[in-house]
Amino acid sequence: MVSTSDQIDDVLLKKFGKIIYEVAGIQTSDKKRALLSNRLRRRLRATGIANFEEYYHFLCKQSQDSKEWKMFLEEITTHETYLFRNEMQWNWFQKEFLSEIIEKNASRPVRKRLRVWSAACSTGDEAYTVATCCAATLPELSKWNVEIVGTDIGVDTVKRAQNPTFDERAMRLVPSDHMKAYFTKEAGADFWVPKEILTKMTKFKTHNLLKRFVDHPFDMVILKNVMIYFDRASRVTAVNHLTKVVKPGGYLLIGAAEGVSDYLKDDYERVFPWLYRKKGSVFGP
Repeated sequence: MVSTSDQIDDVLLKKFGKIIYEVAGIQTSDKKRALLSNRLRRRLRATGIANFEEYYHFLCKQSQDSKEWKMFLEEITTHETYLFRNEMQWNWFQKEFLSEIIEKNASRPVRKRLRVWSAACSTGDEAYTVATCCAATLPELSKWNVEIVGTDIGVDTVKRAQNPTFDERAMRLVPSDHMKAYFTKEAGADFWVPKEILTKMTKFKTHNLLKRFVDHPFDMVILKNVMIYFDRASRVTAVNHLTKVVKPGGYLLIGAAEGVSDYLKDDYERVFPWLYRKKGSVFGP
């Protein structure tokens, strides 16, 4: 059996790096050797496989849609996040974007519409931030059809988003009035749970950004802190897939360090370093 101090060797690092890149578009360098070894070790314990090499051959024999591949991808991806991360972006979203959406829907007396895709959503913190902003801002919310779709490559991560609990760290930037209005915390508990007003707006599913996402067009797609792990080819593929589901005139909101601005020039106009608007007729309701 592999000991707690063992790490994958150079040969296996390259082999694992190759299949991780082919499936998820994530690059694995020597700097990530210890991290990858630790996460692989958890899969060895879970499967009962004796060593890294045997696990590599076992994984190569599995379908990429198999349970083990899903668990493997869950282990190797990072899911650190929290609600209302990047305050400037959420101020813009709540004050400017939602104001624009309200104006565009003004002529619709009922069933006003808004669709947002939170791509690589991790445990749903971002999707529930969107829902909180909508609940706090949209007038006569019962007349709105708000759909917030969260996706992530990790199957267990998606399950956590579907049954969310947020600890004090995840909630630390949520405005106090929003926290009281849209979340509950039972006496003695150390976590918060979103109320139904938020959960009924959201749905979650697994999705790999290197594969096309088949869905109706979105008014906004949000993708943050993901592309930094991709190389140029993977970024181009992911951006192309995202662009296909952004409405003309709709927005792509990204992390400031994603490094994809060069791939957006043909289809988008830059609003801020972290915000791009898709060219074409301004989106309607």
